[in-house]
Amino acid sequence: MLKLYNTASKKLEAFEPVNPKKVSIFTCGPSIYRRAHIGNFRTFLYEDVVVRYLEYLGYTVKRGMNITDLEDKALLEAQKQGRPLNEITEENIAQFVNEMALLRIKHPDHLARASDHVEDAVNLIETLMKKGYAYRYRDNIYYDALKFTQFGKIAHLDLSDWPEKKRRFHLDNYPPNWWNKGDFILWYGEKKALGIDWDTRIGRGRPAWNVQDASIIVGTMDEPLSIYCGGVDNLVRHHDYNVAVIEAARDHEMARYWMHGGHLLSNGEKMAKSQGNEYYTSTLLDMGYSAEEIRFAVINHPYREALNFSKKYMAASSERLRAFRVKAASLRKTAQPAADQAPNERLTAAFETHMDEDLNVQKAFTAVEQALANVDPYALSASETAGMVNALEKIDSVLQVIF
Repeated sequence: MLKLYNTASKKLEAFEPVNPKKVSIFTCGPSIYRRAHIGNFRTFLYEDVVVRYLEYLGYTVKRGMNITDLEDKALLEAQKQGRPLNEITEENIAQFVNEMALLRIKHPDHLARASDHVEDAVNLIETLMKKGYAYRYRDNIYYDALKFTQFGKIAHLDLSDWPEKKRRFHLDNYPPNWWNKGDFILWYGEKKALGIDWDTRIGRGRPAWNVQDASIIVGTMDEPLSIYCGGVDNLVRHHDYNVAVIEAARDHEMARYWMHGGHLLSNGEKMAKSQGNEYYTSTLLDMGYSAEEIRFAVINHPYREALNFSKKYMAASSERLRAFRVKAASLRKTAQPAADQAPNERLTAAFETHMDEDLNVQKAFTAVEQALANVDPYALSASETAGMVNALEKIDSVLQVIF
């Protein structure tokens, strides 16, 4: 049985979807004020493994992903470059979609831009205001965090030292990852200099970051999510803000399982656009690595742990994958076509044993690798070879790096 580590409970839990006929998942998408780097793609890649393994197990999956094209960082980048915001975002969205395909990331059922769900954001904010969770202050609208009795439950926030004096936080985000213990912004009143406001029932303005994911979810998903996936960066504040918005407005839980991926480090430091230490897919392709080798290097590590990415790590990882692909290719070459041949149970069991334990790709791949270590393709019967090839093809429906 598949078990997932649930951030909300801090436990490894047996997976039981809200709707067993169609598993609904929402996965954090890109902030497209700049091009996504490999550190960003670590989140998108582990999310892809989640989706693909659920499908491997026989589930039908409905997946949503947000594109954050309305946030402070994007507006500042447009001002810095002296270019229209939509020109920058369109360019980066096209780049992102192309790189998703390159890295064999399945295209989500709903790849939605925040700018296309402003009406959903307005509906949410209106509901929150009617219920007493949100209020207008000057030109902006804020969420009174303490009105939501379970505020901070995903990140297990200690509310005991909450300031007595009312505080409002006016920006989308405040680095580094400390808690903004106060009311958070939902709606920015009109800022004429920025030129990206909407005329709405709640006034002219734009939705803040912390209502954007929620607006996309209510606009695309008609039931509680089974899984919400994202990076550990968004665990602090952002995801609990999303919970407060949706659960106060909808009166049911936002998601049953919460999954958070660890950082990708660059030579021991967090890989970040702001640090200037990022790797891009094009950088690694120019170094001679294939897209499959890039994908393997990123997913072949426990997703909740930080992964230190370096040239040495990339070289060793790629060499290992190449050797495995040679073995798999030799098996496929000697196999007689036999689509009806059952996949080799020893290989699939080796894979599933570790994937079922919180999607441990590293241990799962090693187990399959070891199971094939002493196999001589030319010493097997046709049915044995076909069974192994069918097993590897089934496994590769998840990993996407073998064939």
